[in-house]
Amino acid sequence: MSRAQTTARVQVIHSSGVLRSALVALLERERFQVTSASGFSRASSGTTGAPGTPGAPATVTVVDGSCPVGAAHLERRSLQGSAKEPTHATPALAAARPGLGLAGAGAERAGIGLAGANRGRAALVVLAGAEHPGVLRLAYAAGALGLVDRDGPANHLATAIRLAAGGGRYVDDGLAMSLLRAMDMPLSPREVRVLSRAAQGDSVAEIARGLCLSHGTVRNYIASATRKVGARNRVDAIRISRAAGWV
Repeated sequence: MSRAQTTARVQVIHSSGVLRSALVALLERERFQVTSASGFSRASSGTTGAPGTPGAPATVTVVDGSCPVGAAHLERRSLQGSAKEPTHATPALAAARPGLGLAGAGAERAGIGLAGANRGRAALVVLAGAEHPGVLRLAYAAGALGLVDRDGPANHLATAIRLAAGGGRYVDDGLAMSLLRAMDMPLSPREVRVLSRAAQGDSVAEIARGLCLSHGTVRNYIASATRKVGARNRVDAIRISRAAGWV
């Protein structure tokens, strides 16, 4: 059994206590050392799979990008400069064989993740749905090494964690086409983040405070996003972007 299989320390971040506990139980059965948190940095209800390791930093963080604290975690990591904004996607993703995922060198050829993106921090594995390409774009911008279909087989998550713990990359085949769409969408990850906050009802001041931006910069991003999607105003931009699964 490999070192990654026996020593990977995993932190699960999810806003739902029930789902967070279910993920912890699933990963403990896979012999990972698991802790959990309901926010970006506050750990709760964690357990460890080996004596003498309480408080040890996680080697892999698992985040559900569809839940509020998951999205906030991706925003934070992206703002910390873990990855450059992608400019294009390669066709290699679409060629991934069904049911096998796209892992290791294949994912690297497809441009998934960035070398050194997670250096000095836990590797990132994101649960996402094919219907929300905006989450996939945000996960890419945050430097995710693993993209796992939240509606796919449970063992795919364990596979992605083991690969990420060793510096490898994994993309579920069920997300491949959505990731290609995400790369082609007109909004940048920063515009997605700002518009997502606006869609949740946050004011310009709240968005600026949450993303560490000036009020003017937030307004500029909203105006840019509105123009790019061909909307008349912010409300129309949110409607169009929601229908496309970008926010």
